[in-house]
Amino acid sequence: MIAHLSGTVTAAGPTWLIIDVGGIGIRALCPPATAAAVRVGERSTLITSLVVREDSLTLYGFSDDDERDAFELVQTASGVGPKLAQAIVSVLNPQQLRTAIQTENLAALCAVPGIGRKGAQKLVIELKDRIQLLAVEATAEAPTGHAAPVWREQVSEGLQGLGWSGKDAEAACDRVAAAHPDAEEMPVAQLMRTALASLARS
Repeated sequence: MIAHLSGTVTAAGPTWLIIDVGGIGIRALCPPATAAAVRVGERSTLITSLVVREDSLTLYGFSDDDERDAFELVQTASGVGPKLAQAIVSVLNPQQLRTAIQTENLAALCAVPGIGRKGAQKLVIELKDRIQLLAVEATAEAPTGHAAPVWREQVSEGLQGLGWSGKDAEAACDRVAAAHPDAEEMPVAQLMRTALASLARS
């Protein structure tokens, strides 16, 4: 089991990173906010979860233990695979997920691409007793990097990678730009969270 990766980021996309660990480039799929928070050429650490299938080994990377735990927990529900689990933790942080399950907030769960009302109800039923395993306290989000001038492209690509349409992604970027005139000076991870929150409300 690979618990974490530490090394130099050699390449990055909207939902993936490649980290050089001892001369070996290891690719990890990540939530958009995690991928956007790092810079190529700088060192980074990812908390990881290895998904083993008959024909593949896929590594998923996260910013902290709580996010990784949430990713693994939601996969214990029937019908939730790694791709949908990644979308869930991209839209809802661990505390938001726990609150949504405990309060049966179906609207919050339906904000995740790929989850309809019936799917949200199933998640509530299957996870309500297990959601206690997640951390009680929400962790404060600390800036881990500075947004590049192309923050809008990064945020839009990340949202589309999660399943939103290009139109929805651009509309979310417009709302972020309106809410944060200083967006170019803010961490892309924070801008991504704002965009996801605006889509959840729309």
